[in-house]
Amino acid sequence: MAETERVEEVGARAGRGLRWTVLGSLVTRAGSFAMGLVLARLLAAGDFGVYAVALAATQIVMHVKDIGIQAAVIHWRGRVEDIAPTASVLNFAVTTLAYGAFWLFAPVFAGLAGNEEATGVVRLLTAVVLIEAFTAVRSAALLVRFQQDRLTLAIMAGFVANAAVAVSLAFAGAGAYAFAWGQVTASLVTGVLIFFWGWLPIRVGWDRETAGKLLRIGIPSAVGFGLEALLMNADYVIVGNVLGAEQLGYYLLAFNVSSWVPGIIGTALRYVSLPSFSRLSEDPAALSEGVRRSVPVMVAFVLPPALVMAFLAHPLITFLYGERWDFSAGVLRWLAVLMVVRMLISYLAVDILTGLGATRTTVWLNLGWAVVLLPALLAGAHLGGIRGAAVSHALVAVLVAVPMAVLVLHRVGVRLAPVLPGLVRPALGAVVSGTVMAVLEGVTRGEHALVQLGVAGGAGLLVFVLIVVPGAALRKLVTRSA
Repeated sequence: MAETERVEEVGARAGRGLRWTVLGSLVTRAGSFAMGLVLARLLAAGDFGVYAVALAATQIVMHVKDIGIQAAVIHWRGRVEDIAPTASVLNFAVTTLAYGAFWLFAPVFAGLAGNEEATGVVRLLTAVVLIEAFTAVRSAALLVRFQQDRLTLAIMAGFVANAAVAVSLAFAGAGAYAFAWGQVTASLVTGVLIFFWGWLPIRVGWDRETAGKLLRIGIPSAVGFGLEALLMNADYVIVGNVLGAEQLGYYLLAFNVSSWVPGIIGTALRYVSLPSFSRLSEDPAALSEGVRRSVPVMVAFVLPPALVMAFLAHPLITFLYGERWDFSAGVLRWLAVLMVVRMLISYLAVDILTGLGATRTTVWLNLGWAVVLLPALLAGAHLGGIRGAAVSHALVAVLVAVPMAVLVLHRVGVRLAPVLPGLVRPALGAVVSGTVMAVLEGVTRGEHALVQLGVAGGAGLLVFVLIVVPGAALRKLVTRSA
């Protein structure tokens, strides 16, 4: 009973935080979607390709820039105020050095991606890490306190600034720089708010023992998250190098669509899962119970959009972005598979391992995935273009990453067998729903894309809900709606 009570206590606090972060993610993703529609009509595929190179660089630098200090602060057993001076000094020094090194490396990185003209955009976009150097510890403090409401409002304010700047510059003909300046503006606005709302005493200090403990937790975490960023961005570099900026633009559009769910649910989940699993890890039984409850819920949320992307990719892309982007649809089908694996591994398994303090294990998990993925992506791009790269990404995720994740979780003592009964309904729902979508997509082929999405997508999602959601919960929902 003790572990159940602990799960309930942490779950209640995490639930409040999750509601805020999901709300913020929904608002910002809806805004990003609208902004993407505008930019897709203002900018060429090549502009998206240049931005993809800069985005890949930024994602990698963002994950390694502070050598895991933020994750270490979240995992810390004690008062954040006591370690904040040392953590802040360490974070600022390392982040500044990381940006300086990458500023020098930017031309090489852009050249590897086959797009040397992206150098300036890479240098500008990666500058967001300098802003985060001032706010990382305070962001961690907000997460530890489960004050996701403040963090969410700060991010939403930053997005409004991003949209205003990016769209204005796109209209002015700034090309890929419209994306970069928008992101920098967003980081600045968000950073100012976090600096004040995540209040900690403004003190500069250094404690060697504290720094050592933070580094022992943080460095493996940073390497693990850095490899995770490499896994999710290596395809940009390889596709750009092999196929050029225009093809990379089509690939980026599909990848962005497949990232909607990780962006909404995954980002929100990470804001609460890291502190939650960190607290539950103090009791192995409570941790396993938390995993048993969380995995089926995540799968049930992730599968419906993945099914729509996989079976209705062509009408979805055509309806959202126009027929000139339809070439992205063949890529989206396979990236939908990758999306499901990303959610289970990058946003759940890795967070569990980090919460346990097993940060070195995340390194081996992501390293093993990367070792197989990189040559597979290269071969896929050469043999099958952007679709071949997407197929390689999806197959390696399913056949390599998933078994490795199951193995490492088992080795650190997380019991996964109790999770299986909760996955029966989602799995059955996915099979039946996917079949319905495939059949009705064929029946409505030739109709307007919106008709196909409404008929095939609507029927498939309805079938999924009827199978997956328990009858009692459905009756309760109907009663409330009546």
